[in-house]
Amino acid sequence: MVKSSAPKPDLVTRDYTIQLSKLVHKQQHKRRAPRAIKEIRKFAQKAMGTQDVRIDAGLNKHVWSTGIKNPPTRVRVRLSRKRNEDEDAAEKLYTLAQLVEVSSFKGLQTENVIEAA
Repeated sequence: MVKSSAPKPDLVTRDYTIQLSKLVHKQQHKRRAPRAIKEIRKFAQKAMGTQDVRIDAGLNKHVWSTGIKNPPTRVRVRLSRKRNEDEDAAEKLYTLAQLVEVSSFKGLQTENVIEAA
C-alpha cells in the first residue's frame, strides 16, 4: 500500500519526552551533560526534519543543573518548527527546543500543541 504524499505542515509544535539516561549510558562522567545536549539536538533533527536546531537557554540550564556527571533521567521538550527570518540562510526552517516543566512523566505521550498566533 502506498502512503499518500500529503504536504507536511510547515510550522508545527510537539511535546516529546526524551529519556536521557539511556542515551548517556556508558559515557565517561565528564562527557555526560555535553552528550545529553548533543542527543537532544540529534533527536530534534530526526523528529522535525531540520538540520538547524536551536536549544533554549532554559533547557540547557535544566540539563546542566545537576552538574556535568549527572544529567536528568528524562526531560520533556517542546519542539517547534519555525521559519528562518534570515533570507540568506541555508535552510528556510529551524527547530527550537524548549523545556516543558512536568511534575511526573507517568503516562505522557507525544502531543501536538496548538499555538495561538
